Amino acid sequence: MEIVQGVHQIKLPLPAGALDHINAYLLEGSNGNLLIDTGFDTPEAFAALRDGLRFSGFGFKDITQIVVTHIHPDHYGLADKLKQMSGATVAFSDIEEKFLDSRYVKTDDLLKEVRHLFECNGVPEDDLPELTEVSLAVRQFVGMVSPDVKLKDGDKISIGSSELKVLLTPGHSPGHICLYEPKRKFFFSGDHILPDIFPHVGLHPQSGENPLGDFFNSLEALAKLEVNFIFPGHGSVFSGFKLRLSELFRHHEQRQLAIMRIIENDMKTAYQIATEIPWMPSGEAVSFEKLSVFDKRLAVMETLAHLKLLVIEDKAEKVTKENVDFYWAGG
Repeated sequence: MEIVQGVHQIKLPLPAGALDHINAYLLEGSNGNLLIDTGFDTPEAFAALRDGLRFSGFGFKDITQIVVTHIHPDHYGLADKLKQMSGATVAFSDIEEKFLDSRYVKTDDLLKEVRHLFECNGVPEDDLPELTEVSLAVRQFVGMVSPDVKLKDGDKISIGSSELKVLLTPGHSPGHICLYEPKRKFFFSGDHILPDIFPHVGLHPQSGENPLGDFFNSLEALAKLEVNFIFPGHGSVFSGFKLRLSELFRHHEQRQLAIMRIIENDMKTAYQIATEIPWMPSGEAVSFEKLSVFDKRLAVMETLAHLKLLVIEDKAEKVTKENVDFYWAGG
């Protein structure tokens, strides 16, 4: 569907989880067309992309460039198949490329690191296998392809009549990028800024040392931009860019305060803290116990990201007892 002149949004179904679709965007250019993000490699997503292109008068051969905002499977999964069918170049950040092998091919070491992370942060023994391995199921929906073009912050992507600027926006993923089209002030946000939900920012072996701090720094840098419309990876196209930035800051500040209240009078593990916070995987508050196994995994990692930043800011203290980390904000 052409939502503004030369920009077509195609909704691709997701196989499971709180979100039901991801948005791919086809941008028309005078020397070829650019596809932003690809969806999972499932028959349903492939058919939706094929039909969406056809509805707008295009086919796979009309795609000359594919840009992936980050290598999470819902944004990257179909890139290999689409490259083979279209002959398009594939581009994503050089940072994301470093995680391909350990995330999707040789996963044993990564699984060990994740299990150790959960053990150190109070996840009960009975829950460790499920929370550690639940993400493995998505590997079947991903075709592996390396980037033909490795993108860096500030790079320009030409589609003939217009040019997109690459903006490195770590947080949700360490090599996440957004694309900015300065002529019309369009901002393609991937999972960095979403209209109705707050992007997951979690601490894990591939997140970087301080992912939430990185996320806030990214938002502060983006605040200088003039943006007319935001084209997100999930949800509807929207406006009110700076208002949404302030809402994201406020949400995380409120979450930070909630965590500090929980550990004000008692030392607790990240897992214990996560069980006391209401979570919103689809926009409505849900208790930890009612979350899916995958969302419980995300909740613990998101709690860890907040705790890491609280410790860095001297608002909380980490104490290790018998190889388990506890946090306290009563000092």
